[in-house]
Amino acid sequence: MIKRILLGAFCIAQFSLAYAIEKPAAVSNSISISSEILPSQQVPKTVIIKTKKFKIRIDKQPNGKYLYQSWAANARLISKPSMIISDGELIPDGSGGNYYFNFVNKGHTYQIWRNYLTDSATKAPYTLTVNDENDQEIVRQDGFVVKK
Repeated sequence: MIKRILLGAFCIAQFSLAYAIEKPAAVSNSISISSEILPSQQVPKTVIIKTKKFKIRIDKQPNGKYLYQSWAANARLISKPSMIISDGELIPDGSGGNYYFNFVNKGHTYQIWRNYLTDSATKAPYTLTVNDENDQEIVRQDGFVVKK
């Protein structure tokens, strides 16, 4: 009886190992954020950030791209945005969950960085950077979440 139980356990272990083969991920040119961003740090569909001079709303669109809308810091979000940029992309940054949204408008690059992993406990959760057409940084402002 003990021999049969041990034989059964041994067979189950062998079959389990035989089916535990690692399958390679499919190679694709598109960015897969699900494997780059930790589950506890998922990208919200909508986030509203306030910096020193701006309120920024980022929305995920049905086509998978992102929409950037900005207002002056003291403006209400129900008013017309001062800037709208469509077709933004989410770009993972490293393996710790950091990422940034990248938008291009008239040669200027707008990036909103999500800072999960930093070297400072007081680092703001978001940072807005704007670079001109010569890739010179013209704006850098820390931002805090108004609404997720």
